[in-house]
Amino acid sequence: MLVTLEGLDGSGKTSCIEALQAHGGLPAETTFTREPTGAWYGDAVRRSLGDDTADPLAELFLYTADHAAHLADTVGPALEAGNPVVSDRYSDSRYAYQGVTLADRFDDAVAFVRSVHRPWTRPPDLTVYLDVDPETAAERAGANNKFETADYLAAVRENYERLTDEDPDRFVRVDATQSEEAVVEQVLGTVTGVL
Repeated sequence: MLVTLEGLDGSGKTSCIEALQAHGGLPAETTFTREPTGAWYGDAVRRSLGDDTADPLAELFLYTADHAAHLADTVGPALEAGNPVVSDRYSDSRYAYQGVTLADRFDDAVAFVRSVHRPWTRPPDLTVYLDVDPETAAERAGANNKFETADYLAAVRENYERLTDEDPDRFVRVDATQSEEAVVEQVLGTVTGVL
């Protein structure tokens, strides 16, 4: 089973992943991972984050290359071995975020990004969506890069809403404006319940 945690920057994904890793109730063979990865593809993605002049289409393909390597090197082998995988961000982040950066180039940028992934990606079985308003997210994230401003995050949130509306059986929404303890407790309950 592939479980992903998604949400705006500042929604609390990292805290939830850390709590899941420390929790004794998950199978010992659970693989914890994230995107962007620690591979050189992920390093290229992180370099692009700090470059306000990076071309959005080129960035999409950096993220896509990192996702492909992630599937080939980590996610795919773990699932083939029968081990559960929990990922901090996955393909939905690309649909939501790059769906905004490419909105001026494509009539439906989210659909375009999904079409790039559709032939080869492995969809998640469950996605925990940490929902938080863009102002709170930007404040928590510190607005350290071009993807963390409130205006940008508001558009990203709209794309996440579209994704959850289109696949409601896969997404579990968690109100991430609650206290960190309440959010972590709800995520732990959801993930341990399926794994």
